[in-house]
Amino acid sequence: MRAALIAIFALLLPIQALAFETNARTAWVYDVGTGTVLLEKNADQAVPPASMSKLMTVYMLFEAVRDGRLQMDTRLPVSTKARQMAGSTMFLNEQDRPTVEELIKGIIVLSGNDACVVVAEGLAGTEDAFARQMNDKAKALGMNNSNFANSSGWPHPDHVMSAHDLGILAEHLINDFPELYKYFALTEFPYDNRAPANRFNRNPLLKLGIGADGLKTGHTEEAGYGLVGSAVQGDRRVIFVVTGMATEAARAEEAERIAAWAFRDFTMKEVVPQGETVAEASVWLGAKSNVALTTQNGLNVLMPIGAEQGVTAEAVYSGPIQAPISEGDRLGMLQIQIPGVGPANVPLVAAENVEAAGFVGRLRSAAFRLGGEAWQATRQ
Repeated sequence: MRAALIAIFALLLPIQALAFETNARTAWVYDVGTGTVLLEKNADQAVPPASMSKLMTVYMLFEAVRDGRLQMDTRLPVSTKARQMAGSTMFLNEQDRPTVEELIKGIIVLSGNDACVVVAEGLAGTEDAFARQMNDKAKALGMNNSNFANSSGWPHPDHVMSAHDLGILAEHLINDFPELYKYFALTEFPYDNRAPANRFNRNPLLKLGIGADGLKTGHTEEAGYGLVGSAVQGDRRVIFVVTGMATEAARAEEAERIAAWAFRDFTMKEVVPQGETVAEASVWLGAKSNVALTTQNGLNVLMPIGAEQGVTAEAVYSGPIQAPISEGDRLGMLQIQIPGVGPANVPLVAAENVEAAGFVGRLRSAAFRLGGEAWQATRQ
């Protein structure tokens, strides 16, 4: 059953066009606090992720530290396979025994392919076994368009991720490991001073003063230039992913442009104050014929600037709802339509207790329902 349409804002003013056009092959932009997807372009298309897939290796390394399987000062051996890795490296050799903390920095800041192999072998014995663990973890995190063939993002036909999955992984890194996430904001790491020119973080946003604090860039010829970024301004955090940019400069420009747009062109509005009734649902066999519905903690919605007058919402529930009902019971959804953003669904809960009706009340309700059904049958 659908309740009547609830107009939170009347449609009085023209809606400002706020569509963002991006040259990225795939893109996903997400406001963390409200769970609002601000932009998606081919976001669930599986594409080569290059070094951005190192985020999963870091996630699993963080998890091992959190669970006590590794300490930050634990030293791991370097195999010949790790030393032979090409591309971006820490320039490790078989005589090295880097600590877990050095490996974290080496992967995040230096994008070390060799460091990824050291971690993979340290946690799973072989890189192939680690890749299988990566795939299991991806499924557990809800990453449905990813498949890992190695720990570093080295080109492989079966190694793919979607922009959406990269965003999911970024949010987990931020929320699951707040004490370790700080490493993503490091701008340089001169490991043993072995490659001074390679000591700088490739994330172009970290030095721009826009609140950026992570996460990872990536580049291969097949994948193009990509970036998983996050920034905080005020009480808002935004995660953004772009893949397939043509040049390093284009990647930097597009990431900065997206971050500016995500913060500048959206505003937070209170649409349902805490405790306010937004609808009433009919009750079956209850001491009352209706129950008030509200949101759990009120409702703030992120919306495009200029679109406030075009927002509507509809309370949806299956009813009548059988008593007894307890305050806080989840009974339906508030489906919100936001121009320029799309729909958002917020749970509706009972604002009050409704006891079951006594014998007389139940008899009266049953008689009323039977009478209604008989009337319907006669009318047909």
